[in-house]
Amino acid sequence: MISRIDLRGAALPEGGALRDLLPRAEFDVEAALEKVRPICEDVHHRGTAALIEYAQKFDGVTLEQVRVPAEALKTALDELDPAVRAALEESIRRARIVHREQRRTEHTTQVVPGGTVTEKWVPVERVGLYAPGGRSVYPSSVVMNVVPAQEAGVESIALASPPQKPAFEGDPAGGLPHPTILAACALLGVDEVYAAGGAVAVAMFAYGTEDCLPVNMVTGPGNIWVAAAKRYFTGRIGIDTEAGPTEIAVLADSTADPVHVAADLISQAEHDPLAAAVLVTDSAELAEAVERELRPQVAATKHVEDRIKPALAGKQSAIVLVDSLEDGLKVVDAYGAEHLEIQTADAAALAARVRNAGAIFVGPWAPVSLGDYCAGSNHVLPTGGCACHSSGLSVQSFLRGIHIVDYTRDALAEVTHHVVTLAEAEDLPAHGAALKARFGWKVPTP
Repeated sequence: MISRIDLRGAALPEGGALRDLLPRAEFDVEAALEKVRPICEDVHHRGTAALIEYAQKFDGVTLEQVRVPAEALKTALDELDPAVRAALEESIRRARIVHREQRRTEHTTQVVPGGTVTEKWVPVERVGLYAPGGRSVYPSSVVMNVVPAQEAGVESIALASPPQKPAFEGDPAGGLPHPTILAACALLGVDEVYAAGGAVAVAMFAYGTEDCLPVNMVTGPGNIWVAAAKRYFTGRIGIDTEAGPTEIAVLADSTADPVHVAADLISQAEHDPLAAAVLVTDSAELAEAVERELRPQVAATKHVEDRIKPALAGKQSAIVLVDSLEDGLKVVDAYGAEHLEIQTADAAALAARVRNAGAIFVGPWAPVSLGDYCAGSNHVLPTGGCACHSSGLSVQSFLRGIHIVDYTRDALAEVTHHVVTLAEAEDLPAHGAALKARFGWKVPTP
């Protein structure tokens, strides 16, 4: 059901050589880019008409309009299961607690008497948020995108999610995003919502249409077509990350409960047949126990044949055996998991030493599923090893730092000779002349 990679008995290689030994899903964004390019340009030229045509082609629905009516948002919230509403409200509450603390404040540094540099933080003016709606529906992704944008102070927020096929003839929800997505938007006060999916939605946000103003930034997880469209528009708009298939790595020793470990691997495998589930352990006994435990747990759950079995059996998933937890730490740092669980005797100490992970879950009582919904942390995280250079979505994602330079005449005079010297060393004499002009074309004496 899941393969093994045995790294015991020899010194681990360094850097890229170690990464190359570890499992990873194949995710060719560059190939997908060529397919989304004409779609994006068609949206550019035809706007809403293209959106309606692609909804029919890709989603199998006939749209009369792309923007979701206000009454549909209200109806979705009114008809939401009370238990689901309570869970979403608690998820929102906890996310706000965490993300509110991330807000940066303006800071002024006096460099010299009369010379200051102030860094102020300005939110992006308008963002487009994406909530997937393919194999599964993710109202939690609405929460994870909207809350940090709101806490950053973004004034204009639009959200897109794929239109759903009618459940029956005459279904009023047909052609709209999933009602739970709409209800989550209503709970968060987001009233600009569009029935658009994949690369089409990203293009709508990037170029704008008759109905949707262009945005400055697009965030949110999605499939390979969303990732390819984000790459296509990078530079025109800001993006959070090119999200790939979801992944979990579990670093565990003999103290870990194989029931917990197996359940957590399965929890990620149920997302997608390309989802990665990786166990790194120095205990052959635990590895065997987890393998035994996977079979009955998989058999007892949903989405077995179309997602879980192919995900666990795929080249992106494995049990990795190492000689020690020190080697295990090197392996998980090389892997750079989206989600990393530490289930060891001294989990907190090991977690403190991890350098590369989207989010770290410490001990047996902090499973990834908690972070997906109600830990307060954000679940929009870097995948594909990008955790070695990128962070998860946060308030900072929606803020821009701007330096404000304020110098007096005397403060400028004191440093002019250095500026002129450096400008001439770079063969840019006009740079120095810009200062000399202020002092009668003479360099002030320090």
